[in-house]
Amino acid sequence: MIAFLFPGQGSQFAGFLHTLGGATPHARIAETIEEASDVLHIDMLSLDRADALTSTVAVQLSLLVAGVATVRALQDEGIEPDAVAGLSVGAYGAAVACNAVSFSDALRLLQLRAQLMENAFPHGYGLLAVSGLRERELNTVIANAHAQAAYIANLNAPRQIVVAGADADLDHVREYALKAGARKAERLAVSVPSHCVLLDDAARELTEAASKITFHTPSVPYISNRGARPLRQADAIRTDLATNLRYPVRWHDSTIVLGELGAQVFVEMPPGRTLTQLAEDALPNVAKVAIEQISIPSAAALIRARSGG
Repeated sequence: MIAFLFPGQGSQFAGFLHTLGGATPHARIAETIEEASDVLHIDMLSLDRADALTSTVAVQLSLLVAGVATVRALQDEGIEPDAVAGLSVGAYGAAVACNAVSFSDALRLLQLRAQLMENAFPHGYGLLAVSGLRERELNTVIANAHAQAAYIANLNAPRQIVVAGADADLDHVREYALKAGARKAERLAVSVPSHCVLLDDAARELTEAASKITFHTPSVPYISNRGARPLRQADAIRTDLATNLRYPVRWHDSTIVLGELGAQVFVEMPPGRTLTQLAEDALPNVAKVAIEQISIPSAAALIRARSGG
């Protein structure tokens, strides 16, 4: 069983769309980038410049395009997923990969999502990654820091958790977390307070927009962000995509669920290899392949070898 994983915001780097597929890009990658540019009337290749990536809109759209382009190229090489999961914005790529929503509709809905997030908090907010504390310990840290606008956002691993909130509150949480024994507490390259109650209004508006889009029964299980469980109905995936910006992402639990479903290989879409590293800690006996600046044929051969196909 092959599970496709789609990374979230923070994995991007300048020029990552230009490096998809390695030194010899697959034809489907260029086609997908061109398709996205036509749908949104934007030159997608302009969105991965360092200055452009300061925009939440540019980052999120670029990540979706990178994921879908890679999926299509792998499919041309005969590699299909048996389950999909995406962290935060990565859920949109996962939904396209399991045929729950069209690429064009996902692009438009994601563009609105990113705009709502950016407009709600244009500055003064972000994310803090804390390593070495468990959820309950970090909740105690937040309370002791008297942080009025700081919330658990991503549970990436039992002791790797992301906090969302206002800059000043995140500074206090960082200070108290290190005093409480955290190994590391660092700000992420994300300028909005994702996955918390601060985005409640945005989630309501996005839910209204999603209600006007056609969703389909997924071809393979889609693991939800909010509940970390397999979703097999169109409306359930619609709700997950529309509301995941408002609720914490239980990524570690999602990884465990994929293992319980029988995943033999985790394939991480570009950019980066964060999800591969998290999966290695959670399920060391499951094979992993990160499609990071390697050719699609080489990646496909590696996936086949590790899945026994």
